[in-house]
Amino acid sequence: MLRSAIGRLATRRAYASAPKSMVIGLIPGDGIGKEVIPAGKQVLENLSGKHGLNFDFIDLQAGWGTFQETGKALPEQTVQVLKNQCQGALFGAVQSPTTKVEGYSSPIVALRKELGLYANVRPVKSVEGTKDRPVDMVIVRENTEDLYIKLEKTYVDKATGTRVAEATKRISEVATRRIATIALDIALQRLKTNGHATLTVTHKSNVLSQSDGLFREICKDVYESNKDKYGQVAYNEQIVDSMVYRMFREPECFDVVVAPNLYGDILSDGAAALVGSLGVVPSANVGPEIVIGEPCHGSAPDIAGKGISNPIATIRSTGLMLEFLGHNKPAQDIYRAVDANLREDKVKTPDLGGNSTTQQVVEDILSKL
Repeated sequence: MLRSAIGRLATRRAYASAPKSMVIGLIPGDGIGKEVIPAGKQVLENLSGKHGLNFDFIDLQAGWGTFQETGKALPEQTVQVLKNQCQGALFGAVQSPTTKVEGYSSPIVALRKELGLYANVRPVKSVEGTKDRPVDMVIVRENTEDLYIKLEKTYVDKATGTRVAEATKRISEVATRRIATIALDIALQRLKTNGHATLTVTHKSNVLSQSDGLFREICKDVYESNKDKYGQVAYNEQIVDSMVYRMFREPECFDVVVAPNLYGDILSDGAAALVGSLGVVPSANVGPEIVIGEPCHGSAPDIAGKGISNPIATIRSTGLMLEFLGHNKPAQDIYRAVDANLREDKVKTPDLGGNSTTQQVVEDILSKL
């Protein structure tokens, strides 16, 4: 995990002066989100009273199930409660339809826009003492634009009489400067912790010369313009397809990776295969006013309701949320407890080759806190 390396870097709100009793929004969403978000809540309840922290919780709705019930995937009340009452939140998973449904769009994408959650930080790290390959990278994904702005259209081509679908890819200088800065700040903190750091900018500018070309240009400019601050961080670039190849062949070559929205999404999900399962990879959606922890896995409808989903990604995301809110010590406690569970290799869910239930894993981790 990131340990204390990036706490307080991304948020501009003065969390250090905020009340120690924090209000946390709980948004299970769909599928196994309803099983793993309670795990994050149990961890926070266990930490309550420790490190001077106390937590209050607000249950909130969002997702495909909410859309089917109310006609809205992201109710306005959920947005307002997060904006006005919560310092942090935990988001589970969304089960989105594979075909177009009128009026439906992903609530997590909408939340990122509504709350200004411009960075999705996804650490992928193996645990020493396990069978996983040595991996220790942080994928920093721009969270607000690229193809995820969801500007699509379908029309009939007059020349052929057949349908054509088009999607707009947006890369802006403002968003790119913002994501490059947090990625370099993370690299700088890892330099202080590890004694070395590398930033790898991932793009496809050999084909997308304007959009990805701008992303590449601005990332380099942020680095070059702040050489006095970031000069000791090594700077690299990698075309996204060769990045995928190298990531699987030699993951030890990568430290901090910054990428546009789509590439960051794909790279981080693929990197999960290096550490055993998507069920162990966390993320934090970071903005200026709030941090939302979110496991990288999906809603997994094939196992939903069976009580065997892996809670570790959510528990680690809970630690990330606390870390970005400036509470590094309890975050480290969470990371150590999870690492101890994985190192012992006894209590684990089926995705990691075990036969334990979700709650058995939660209880084992709680016993190690």
